[in-house]
Amino acid sequence: MCEHTKQATTSSSNNFLENSFSRRSFFRGMAAVTGTVVWASAGAPGAGAQEDSGSGTGGFKVGRGLADMTGEPWGAGMFGYAVDEQKTVGIQRRQYARAFIFVDANREDSRFVHVTCDVGLMFQSIHLEVLRRLKDKYGDLYTQENVVLAATHTHVAPGGTSQHLMVDITHGGFRPKTFEATVEGIVTAVERAHEDIQPSDVTVAESAVADAGVNRSKTSWDRNPEEDKKALPNGVDTRSVTLHVSRGGKQVGLINWYSLHPTSFGAEYKHIAGDNKGYAAWATEEAHGVVHRHPEDAPFVAAFANMCPGDITPNMGLTPNSGPGADERESAKILGERMMKATDDLGKDWSAGGIDGRFRWVDCPKLVASPRFTPDKKEHKLGPAILGAAFAGSSQEDGGGVPLLGFNEGERGGNPWVRDLNKFLAPQEVKDIHGPKECLLPMGYIDGMIQQVHPFTIHRLGTFVLVTLGFEPTITSGLRIKRTVAAALEVSENTIVVQGYTNAYGHYITTPEEYEAQNYEGGATIFGQYQLPAFQDVFDELARALKEGKPVEVGEPAGDLTGLIPKVPGSDNWMDAPPAGKKFGEVLEAPTEVKSGSNARVVFVGANPNNDMRHGEGYVTIEDLNGEVVGDDSSENTLITFENSFGQTRTTIDWNTQDVPPGQYTVRLKGDWKAFLGKLTPFEGTAELQIT
Repeated sequence: MCEHTKQATTSSSNNFLENSFSRRSFFRGMAAVTGTVVWASAGAPGAGAQEDSGSGTGGFKVGRGLADMTGEPWGAGMFGYAVDEQKTVGIQRRQYARAFIFVDANREDSRFVHVTCDVGLMFQSIHLEVLRRLKDKYGDLYTQENVVLAATHTHVAPGGTSQHLMVDITHGGFRPKTFEATVEGIVTAVERAHEDIQPSDVTVAESAVADAGVNRSKTSWDRNPEEDKKALPNGVDTRSVTLHVSRGGKQVGLINWYSLHPTSFGAEYKHIAGDNKGYAAWATEEAHGVVHRHPEDAPFVAAFANMCPGDITPNMGLTPNSGPGADERESAKILGERMMKATDDLGKDWSAGGIDGRFRWVDCPKLVASPRFTPDKKEHKLGPAILGAAFAGSSQEDGGGVPLLGFNEGERGGNPWVRDLNKFLAPQEVKDIHGPKECLLPMGYIDGMIQQVHPFTIHRLGTFVLVTLGFEPTITSGLRIKRTVAAALEVSENTIVVQGYTNAYGHYITTPEEYEAQNYEGGATIFGQYQLPAFQDVFDELARALKEGKPVEVGEPAGDLTGLIPKVPGSDNWMDAPPAGKKFGEVLEAPTEVKSGSNARVVFVGANPNNDMRHGEGYVTIEDLNGEVVGDDSSENTLITFENSFGQTRTTIDWNTQDVPPGQYTVRLKGDWKAFLGKLTPFEGTAELQIT
């Protein structure tokens, strides 16, 4: 193990105190994008500064909305790593939903809604409930055919929000409060975007991100044809695409797409955080004057969405927590800033052509891959979902899973005993469909365990094309989907973005060649070795229908199981009680003086934070003598930790005072305590600190 890796893997959630965010240095770096920006208006060629063209000369109206969607900060199983011990204990940064509504300026009913969410995965349960609530308020204006909800895929967010047991079982069951927080946050962001709709200019730029991710399954990627490998040198897709929104020549929002796993924070981290993409969004918004305690007033919305990062890890040393920073928090910051830097190019106008799209529910096990897209030019069936032993081994470059079970990825020797068992027990039809997969978990044969009917969409905004699906494609899988759609639409490949983690979740997509290696991604490609070619057939058909202006048969989901999955035992707080002789909000520990640059720690008598997630305002503020807030729940220099035992809660606020000028400051905690099976009562506590 290299020395850098040794240092990184011993980091803890509090090591951020040694690598604090410097607000002054960050704003200096962002100076180029914080002011008024003008560029080419509709029809003007190229990027760069141009005369101010005024507002709304392009073909779109756009609305933007930002909303808090933070789930339960205490005791909730976290997404991604499937580690039972990884349950929330507090907040490093709140979760946000970032919504954009695009309206054809010539057709008010022609709309497209894009929401990027600081969550681990997006599920059909969330998608359908959001649609129900939007229909109640807006009728048929926003539907399954024009609303896409995307997860950034942070692995340090509360879970328990799926309607399928395979996912919820790793979080102990269904968590109604986190589900409600997620849905409510998304709907609120869309509502704010709807109220914000006005004439806007839209430009699109393509650039490259340097040193932000490496291929974690290079031996799998190496199996691909040279044509694919030449397009993705070193097994990384450095392509970054940014859609900018401006009004009157001033930049007011952006959506960026880049392929990178948000796994900078490892399976031991237990504070809610947005990881590298969450940092990039938050920091960009802060630089543009957003106060995250008041998302309803956000002057700028910055969404950092994912593309196809299935085999791309941020852990540059190919072991968990291995950089590029000294610890997890610094790594997320460094990678976030590298993604932010790629958004500087303001691009050119692509709005001509209006808005259109095609959507379909697809019963994936019934698909047959045509010879058009299979490497051997033969027809191949898909089948019910089966997860392989390599899936149970987890991505060993990012961590997680249950190492004690002894499952391995293919490049680490695989799982011979599972392979031998398959030889005797697996029917020939399963062997034909799943090929070299060491079949372990036949989830598709048990009703309600895993989603098998999935939404596939293509949307066109002017000449920009967004392809979305609820899977995690590897970069080469994404490349082939992009090429398929480009050929069907007869457009350039650089006009197309393929976005995973959208409206559903169906695990991974590998190329058939990558699948043969049976690393983690191949073991999690659930419908068979030729899943990607079958999906290419689906997107080819949708793209041709879009090009020719023909309708498609939409289909329907396979039923809604929301609320049927058992709730997590003990997920509802019965009551709160302060220690004997104490009251809620009372200070238990606080320093009298703190030397500037060191950590200030204050401990309060708190209450279970799940009583009220306090969307918007949050739990904590730190104020100077003038009442100006210099820190809150989402600040880079704060960390909130809850310790709850038998109804008693200690709330600890860690504040890194680097770059904080000397003076007197007030640390303020707000919360709500619960009487026995009764009402909530708000409380507040303050601690005065002297920074010297």
